[in-house]
Amino acid sequence: MTPPAPESQGGAEPGENAAPAGGTPARGTFGLTQATALIMGSIIGVGIFNLPYSLAAFGPISIVAMAVTTVGAIALALMFAALSRRMPAGGGPYAYARAAFGNGIGFANAWSYWITAWAGNAAIVTGWVYYVEHFVNQGHATGWSIVIALAGLWVPAAVNLSGVKNIGAVQLWTTIIKFVPLAVMATLGLVLIDPANLRPWNVSGQSDLAAIGGAMAICLFSYLGVETAAVAAGKVRDPARNIPRATVTGTLASAAVYLLSLVAVFGVVPTPELAEEANKASYSAAANAMAGGGTWAGALVALAVMVSGFGALNGWTMICAEMPLAAARDGLFPPAFGKLSKRGVPAAGIIASTALASVAMAVSFMGASGATVFNTLVLMTGITSAIPYAFSALAQLKWRWRDHRAVHGPRFARDLIVAVLSLVFSGLFIWYSRSTGESAWYLVWGPFLMAGAAFLLGIPVYLRMRTRMSPPGPVPPHPDNRGRQRP
Repeated sequence: MTPPAPESQGGAEPGENAAPAGGTPARGTFGLTQATALIMGSIIGVGIFNLPYSLAAFGPISIVAMAVTTVGAIALALMFAALSRRMPAGGGPYAYARAAFGNGIGFANAWSYWITAWAGNAAIVTGWVYYVEHFVNQGHATGWSIVIALAGLWVPAAVNLSGVKNIGAVQLWTTIIKFVPLAVMATLGLVLIDPANLRPWNVSGQSDLAAIGGAMAICLFSYLGVETAAVAAGKVRDPARNIPRATVTGTLASAAVYLLSLVAVFGVVPTPELAEEANKASYSAAANAMAGGGTWAGALVALAVMVSGFGALNGWTMICAEMPLAAARDGLFPPAFGKLSKRGVPAAGIIASTALASVAMAVSFMGASGATVFNTLVLMTGITSAIPYAFSALAQLKWRWRDHRAVHGPRFARDLIVAVLSLVFSGLFIWYSRSTGESAWYLVWGPFLMAGAAFLLGIPVYLRMRTRMSPPGPVPPHPDNRGRQRP
């Protein structure tokens, strides 16, 4: 079904993937394997590979933070799996928020998630450069670091512009390659753990609870992506069936290697060494330690992480454009974001998102305190992603409460519990997205200030588009209630 022009008041029903003018939609390109690869490829970028360096300020207690964050990530995965069964609509969290709470909340969620996507790409590519510079620009000259990072952003953008089939192929193979070093670390690394390296448990100078909370906000960045198959629903075959399976399978597989490999890295490399500037590429340092010295093992890991980062940037570049595409179809974003190129991709969204990520990346390298700006970017994405996560949870609670009058299936209690857990974790992630290691108030609250500034940029866009927004369609009944009269 083709939607009307943005000025009209029609619109696609939730769950439909209408084709905007300007190209042919590539609906049904991703099967279960590719959708699972999208989830894993988006979750496993370079965040986990740089995580020990970022968490060294807290110490091995960060393993507990990762475990708690994993519970939250699995709850989110189960929630998005349930929501996508009901409404396999392009845009995922945006579509759920809009259908449940209207266009105003829908726009805020779409804008928030779009910030997450392009700012997250800036953070991913900044971490990716650490591993590229294992081989080139070993002196870390800022100008060359920016050039390398620009290549890391725009080459995946070129892949995305070339068509959806190429996106899927790159995503599948890079996911396979990136899984290898994590699997090795999660198995062989556990055998080589020295318990002495796990002491002291908490080096942050804060209480254990505060240290776990602070580390959780950083760990969250490594789990961004549990919702990506739902966001790209328009490109998945049989989305009501494949998106839930891909979401849960991809998240559980990522969680397993995350937890085991993080234990191995902290157990193999002493915390003070992980905190050294020279060990930003934490997994390479751990691989060298496991190999008994030398650099060859670290070099192999660095190569795998380079591939991993490229795959994550490829997947997230697609997601950067999918959310604006879905919003533009409904008249919430400018029409240019809703047009497909001759190759069936939303070129305007790809280019605009990559340009914004390039600016944010350059700031992180050129700032007076590059590390502070980078950490602030990471924490900002925690805030801007937790907002649509929270509204997705609220939508699920609203719909399932409505359902309970007619449906008492086995999924009812589980869906409510998972939605409540997701809502609680979303709130915790927002609260702990403060730069607690900083002294000046504007640095502590920097992630909130940056997120607020990014939100302000959306106000004129909303004011311009609000008269063109089509009304949300009816919410589909729960799958357990299909065929019955709606409550």
